[in-house]
Amino acid sequence: MTKIIMHGCNGKMGQVITALCKEENDLEIVAGVDISNHITQEYPVFSRIDDCDVEADVIIDFASVKAVDALLAYSVLRKIPVVLCTTGLDSQKEQALEQASKNVAVLKSANMSLGINLLMDVLKKAVHVLASAGFDMEIIEKHHNQKIDAPSGTALALAEVLNEELDHGYTYQFDRTKERKKRDKQEIGIHAVRGGNIVGEHEVIFAGTDEVITFSHTAYSKQVFAKGAIEAAKFLKGKPKGLYHMGDVIEAK
Repeated sequence: MTKIIMHGCNGKMGQVITALCKEENDLEIVAGVDISNHITQEYPVFSRIDDCDVEADVIIDFASVKAVDALLAYSVLRKIPVVLCTTGLDSQKEQALEQASKNVAVLKSANMSLGINLLMDVLKKAVHVLASAGFDMEIIEKHHNQKIDAPSGTALALAEVLNEELDHGYTYQFDRTKERKKRDKQEIGIHAVRGGNIVGEHEVIFAGTDEVITFSHTAYSKQVFAKGAIEAAKFLKGKPKGLYHMGDVIEAK
């Protein structure tokens, strides 16, 4: 049985994970943390993570970026591994995360979807063949009209996968309206679409001469991210200190 503390339990993702865990025989949410008390959960809920004294195997975090520092400090103090799903970390919090991973197991990913992370693995192989053959690379991401950041963290992560495999020899182009010129061969275009209630769509396009190859992923509900976080929690239970990623979860399957 994997015992979980749900950090951000009363948020949208926290509620989805709570519902999914009820369907799992080998999972139990033993406590939650949330500043909001508008929902009554079947487990105890603490307004501050420092007040949580419940024994657990792993923490799943889908809270605010403002709560990351306290979360990491608690994880290190209690030696409880943490699946960090909160995005938008600045350089200071990224450093705090790396420091925490020297004392406890921490798993972080720009996107918790198993499908997206499998796509990243496929791209690592495809980019070597296609980029060397002269294919141009473009990324298009689509999200709902309430999403604040653009491009998405996942789009940037996809671009970084391509760039890392190519020894960081490419630049990112976010806006082609700033100057009139031909497309640079050593660039990756990244484009954002916002509208309606699109959960999340990402396309990686390799455009060559008389040939286009597109890799795409579509999320139809938030459950795909919740399921990924749950799989990550199962994976992280009992793991030694260190920084882990969703790629590690996929490799373990």
